[in-house]
Amino acid sequence: MDELITDILQQLRTNSQSALDAHQLEALLRAHSGGTRSTSRTTQIPKRALLPYFLQAKDQNSELWQSWNITPELEARFIRSVRMKPRRSASGVATITVITRPHTCSSNCLYCPCDLRMPKSYIANEPACQRAEQAFFDPYIQVAARLRALHQMGHSTDKVELIVLGGTWSDYPISYQYWFVSELFRALNEWPASPHQSKKRLNWYHSLGLHHTEEALAAFVAPQQEAITAGTTSYNQAFHELYDTSQPHQNAWAHMSATLDNLYKQQQKNETAACRVVGLVIETRPDTITAANLKLFRQLGCTKIQIGIQSTRQEILDANLRHMTTTQIKRAFSLIRLYGFKIHAHMMINLLGATPQSDKHDFDTFITDPGYLPDEIKLYPCALVEGTQLVEKYHKGSWLPYSKEELVDILVHDVLAAPCYVRISRMIRDISSTDILVGNKHTNLRQMVEQHLTSEDLAGRVQEIRFREINQQQVQADELTLQDFVYTTAVSDEHFLQWITTDNSIAGFCRLSLPHWDRLSAGACDVAADELAVQPGQAMVRELHVYGQALSLGAEGISAQHRGLGQKLLAYASNLAARAGYTSLNVISSVGTRAYYRAQGFTDAGLYQRKELQ
Repeated sequence: MDELITDILQQLRTNSQSALDAHQLEALLRAHSGGTRSTSRTTQIPKRALLPYFLQAKDQNSELWQSWNITPELEARFIRSVRMKPRRSASGVATITVITRPHTCSSNCLYCPCDLRMPKSYIANEPACQRAEQAFFDPYIQVAARLRALHQMGHSTDKVELIVLGGTWSDYPISYQYWFVSELFRALNEWPASPHQSKKRLNWYHSLGLHHTEEALAAFVAPQQEAITAGTTSYNQAFHELYDTSQPHQNAWAHMSATLDNLYKQQQKNETAACRVVGLVIETRPDTITAANLKLFRQLGCTKIQIGIQSTRQEILDANLRHMTTTQIKRAFSLIRLYGFKIHAHMMINLLGATPQSDKHDFDTFITDPGYLPDEIKLYPCALVEGTQLVEKYHKGSWLPYSKEELVDILVHDVLAAPCYVRISRMIRDISSTDILVGNKHTNLRQMVEQHLTSEDLAGRVQEIRFREINQQQVQADELTLQDFVYTTAVSDEHFLQWITTDNSIAGFCRLSLPHWDRLSAGACDVAADELAVQPGQAMVRELHVYGQALSLGAEGISAQHRGLGQKLLAYASNLAARAGYTSLNVISSVGTRAYYRAQGFTDAGLYQRKELQ
């Protein structure tokens, strides 16, 4: 292995390119595996083995490391050559998704999966769910494992966005919410020792009598799962029969409790930790959004809310047993926006009662009605999963899946319709094709959409953020232009400030929200001023993001993150707010970015950081 590393490093020393391309790297791998495309695992050296070996040598074998004579520049080029799945941190942040433990849900939607091994709406075969189950849903173990995997794939982990999924976050006890998030922070704070500590935690779960083999897990839920599939019981009823009587689970869950003070201690440590939280995302439903819950989310350090909308049409919500009103949804959007959170909304195509044309109209409403206007959208088609109430509708013929052509046509329309401030993050759920009885099983649906856009010469019309991200491209500062796109919501004027290149690629952006304080104070909106955690006259920065491969905090580099683009966006936002008559500017900072905002003149002010405007 060390000979292969030496050869790769020598190639990099003599190669004028910043990294070896895939063909060059493959040639070296083949040369060190006997010169042929051997399928024997005993002779072939997989690319994924290179970086862990390299890092182990750096940490544990000083003699070998010194013999390689590696400069910092050469090390960076080597990591670029062997990094696995580079897009994972191409936005400048390493993302870690974790799953909460199984729990009842206060809703029971027609299409929602009812896997008793998971929190409702999730399925055990989804990748993140598989990892969570192997970790006994322990947040510390989940984060430690992902940190190690990202590190071994060559991704920087000093800036981390945590995404907490599990159905409806607000349905969990508050003491569990404090515990779960504090353990997320603890795992980051204790890196690189956290993987070692994880072993002790795993042993503790085993000592309680819990098991995480596939056979044991399937057998544990089998009787109640069969009853759900047969339609003789609900998820919540089966959950209580199963878990309330399981002493190992009750013993484990009894320890999953913490206080706000416990959480604050871990947050304070994270401000200067090697792995800092620059974003915390939770998932919930519109009907759980209250001022009290949003204040709690801010105490947790949350900066973005994933919220299930599914449709803007009341008849579709009703048909799919989505027991909420469009008025509730719009009020939830207004509250979330005024509290400063980013709004990541879920929408579903092909719900019961929908048609391809009505789905297009639904999306158009979502991005034009001032009561909605999300920042980010997760679009995915409805699929038939065993145990859902939708199965009966399918057998009766009242619900049928769209064809691949219909799905692509709808998604192409949605991508073209999306304004420049919206990011369409996903187009499918990570549900295994074996779990889908009927419906879309194409995992490359987004690729199909983008291929269609390219083949029809429509790509130049796309304004949606994800399509335009510069990712790993190097960008010259003098080719960037600052553009201010203004739009009006039910409660605010929003300025989407974006750095764009000559070809409209996006290098960074800032979301500045200017609340309509006169209307809020007069009671003319669906939200009252006294429900908020901010005061009249205050503006809000809801998001600041600059793209570029994730590098170490404070390091010099050529990526967009190190050209002061963020500082210029903040300065421009401050001037805009001041000229509009606002007296101060809040920012919904994450725990790991507090130090950055203090350096930009912001001071800690309760749930936010604030700067007075002149």
